[in-house]
Amino acid sequence: MSHRLQSKVILVTGGTSGMGAAFARRAASEGATVIIGARDKERGTATVKDITAGGGTALFVPTDVTVEEEVANLVDVAVKEFGALHGAFNNAGGGNSFGAVRDIQASFWDSVIALNLTSVFYSLKHEIPAIVASGGGAIVNNASVVGVVGDPAAAAYSAAKHGVVGLTRSAALDAAKEGVRVNALVTGLVNTPLWRGHVEADPESANAILNQQPTGRAADEAEIAAFATFLLSDESPFITGGALAIDGALTAGY
Repeated sequence: MSHRLQSKVILVTGGTSGMGAAFARRAASEGATVIIGARDKERGTATVKDITAGGGTALFVPTDVTVEEEVANLVDVAVKEFGALHGAFNNAGGGNSFGAVRDIQASFWDSVIALNLTSVFYSLKHEIPAIVASGGGAIVNNASVVGVVGDPAAAAYSAAKHGVVGLTRSAALDAAKEGVRVNALVTGLVNTPLWRGHVEADPESANAILNQQPTGRAADEAEIAAFATFLLSDESPFITGGALAIDGALTAGY
């Protein structure tokens, strides 16, 4: 394993399972100090123990990313504990946000937007100044394929993820001259605990979804983690403002 993130302090939201936890482990294995911000204290603590048992450095900070004061505290803790912030993987979000436009209740809309879009706004708002003060770095926001194409069955989620892509581009332009790169991942189907639960609960539906995948499979969490790690490293200095597909060609035909 390379050490591309050696001596970097990296924050990850939603890093208690799935892609976030996979990234946290990968970043730590590449030399980063990892700060995990999420609501699930039990899983967050377990992820940190896993990282430290392997010789890495990590800290869990209980955080509800839909509350700006808690996001600000997360960034403050990272800087106070480790002296700097060099990067972030803003991964917190939820994919169980189904519903056509005509069926969406206002409260449902508000909760989906808060978790999947407003949380990224709060994160960028507080991360960027801290990264600038630390000499520059990079941020990766986890969007989705429905951040670049529509989904009639997930209107609120698609709207939120489109917002993440637009916010990413605006932030990248805003922070470019201050040495902060900002990119969005356009992730397709990933073999997360959520997906595995769907496979067990409804194999027929899962097979139908897989049949729509050009590659015929879901991505492994480690593949997403590897790409995010590259984007947060010094090996990608000219990549910023992108909505970068890691979707097995799912959006190539749109």
